[in-house]
Amino acid sequence: MSDASFLPLFVDLRGRSCLVVGGGTVAARKVDALLTVGAAVDVVAPALGTALARLAQAGHIVHHAREFAVTDVDGRVLVIAATGTRAVNAGVAAAAQAAGRLVNVVDDPALSGAIFPSIVRRGELTVAVSTGGAAPVLARLVRARIEALLAPSLGELTALAARWRADVQRRLAALGPRRRFWERVFEPRSPVVHACEAGDPAGAERAMAAALAEAAAGRASPTTGSVVLVGAGPGDPSLLTLRALRALQEADVILYDRLVSSEVLELARRDARREDVGKLTGADHAAAQDTINARLVALARRGLRVVRLKGGDPFIFGRGAEELAALRAQAIPFEIVPGITAALGCAAYAGIPLTKRATAQQVTLATAHCAKSLDRLDWPLLAQAHHTVVFYMGVGHAALIEAHLRDGGRAPTTPVAIVERGTTAQQRVVRTTLATLAQSVEREHVQAPALIIVGEVAAGEDCFPWFASAARDATDDFSIAA
Repeated sequence: MSDASFLPLFVDLRGRSCLVVGGGTVAARKVDALLTVGAAVDVVAPALGTALARLAQAGHIVHHAREFAVTDVDGRVLVIAATGTRAVNAGVAAAAQAAGRLVNVVDDPALSGAIFPSIVRRGELTVAVSTGGAAPVLARLVRARIEALLAPSLGELTALAARWRADVQRRLAALGPRRRFWERVFEPRSPVVHACEAGDPAGAERAMAAALAEAAAGRASPTTGSVVLVGAGPGDPSLLTLRALRALQEADVILYDRLVSSEVLELARRDARREDVGKLTGADHAAAQDTINARLVALARRGLRVVRLKGGDPFIFGRGAEELAALRAQAIPFEIVPGITAALGCAAYAGIPLTKRATAQQVTLATAHCAKSLDRLDWPLLAQAHHTVVFYMGVGHAALIEAHLRDGGRAPTTPVAIVERGTTAQQRVVRTTLATLAQSVEREHVQAPALIIVGEVAAGEDCFPWFASAARDATDDFSIAA
């Protein structure tokens, strides 16, 4: 036998009479919850706060401007005591219990016969979390975690299922086939789910019609695989988007790059297969990319939901477009989940504003992966004053960056910040000037991954250090460390 105190129960309160005793902020929250589900609400209180007064004026609630009377509980489905005075609340509870009414006393489970859970709503899909009144804050924290995992599109998916339910019951009379049909419709790689997530209600209707026609004819098509291209951000797992987290939780297979942290991978579904497809320094990157493209296609054709997990944002120096082109050529469905690119994440964690009025009016993101890529850059443009330039993968070519910028006219005293392993516990910020960039990289033994930020905004006095990293930041020509 369980020792749980309360039975989870969803009650239809549409048009049913409910009573709230109290006119303050807490009472207003309870009234709002009741009105959301269509209850008829009476409020008993000598005076109302602003929120409840507006509802009464608009005719959404009935206000009885007086003290509570025992007979107020008559005919009510639910009674809520929210006066802030325990003696009054206890009187309301006693009257409700004597009349056989469900009663909730705010923040007092001992007096309550019913409690309000923490709620996650996606349309008619409702998830309620409760600790039986023992730890409401814990319930809210659990609810927040559930919020992160449930896509907003689940509301539309629920409504779609409601519209089709009768038709499905008519055409699939047997319980077994009907249950298997709904399982196929609701599983993450379903075309119906995909259309809902893409904000395409007409496409979802078409997909549902096609799925039902196939099921009714006894020829349900095999599950179609898909690929989700996900940006993992610069390192800190808390910078993942909610959509990225959901994709990781739904993945069958994850193909990840070298710079994706183990902490990010830990957020994936436990039984998802993980494949390291990171490219090694000095290897044939073109051949490696072709192999990755072919692997994505092969896995998706097996009906698997594949997550292609890339550091930062997949469209910022991430070859995301090449992979999507390969998928599109093979008619493989795909989605794109952007991530926080390293320039934004690392600059923020180093407290460096990439733009600042009267200091920097433009930002350029540039790759310095190899000498060939450096030769294609517009160095006179990058050398302009009041212009922030962020070099990705530039540590190995720091001397060339320094020389090209100085040859283009950038002042030798221009501030530079090198952010190593940004947003992680190992973050280190090396501050120097353009004149000593290469020297600082060598002296401080800077290792990839690292960003080089060139511009007036990198001056220590213009920055806002806040992130306490494990490594002590190094300073060359500036006295303020990040």
